[in-house]
Amino acid sequence: MFFNYIKELLTKKTVKKSLSNVKLSSSDGLIKTVGIIFDETYFYEKDDLVKELVNEGILETNVKVLVFKNKIKKTETFDYPVFSYKNLSWNGKIEIPEAQQFVNEPFDLLINYYDTEKAALLLVSQLSKASFKVGFSVVDKRLNHFMIDTNAENYKIFVNELFKYLRILNKI
Repeated sequence: MFFNYIKELLTKKTVKKSLSNVKLSSSDGLIKTVGIIFDETYFYEKDDLVKELVNEGILETNVKVLVFKNKIKKTETFDYPVFSYKNLSWNGKIEIPEAQQFVNEPFDLLINYYDTEKAALLLVSQLSKASFKVGFSVVDKRLNHFMIDTNAENYKIFVNELFKYLRILNKI
């Protein structure tokens, strides 16, 4: 327990330091591939959110999901790749291949679907090679290119607002 707290502090320090050097890049392309990072601690309707994206015209095969859990039990099985604090090193490196592969994927859109700042989630979001990042307004403003002011339980409102502004920005 205490070691996880120390790891959280060290990882947050690493993320905050790297966020101070962020250079925003502009992406003019249309959105075809989408990555979603979930915090399963507070939000369980992953499949419903993916269905909402599919209803808006994104192909389901072009949506990839990465789920964060505080603790993973050995007997649990998952439909999506999952990572936790155990999968982070003390210096903020990702040690699980599925999460590393997700981070290296050049998504057109990354949805940071969490509204509580946790070091592991911030790290994966910050390291992602996505060209356009969207998240909640309560998370660090330097992490996302576009922020929506709602809470994680209102996924339908989130998707409606997201696609309304993506259409305005000519990304769809």
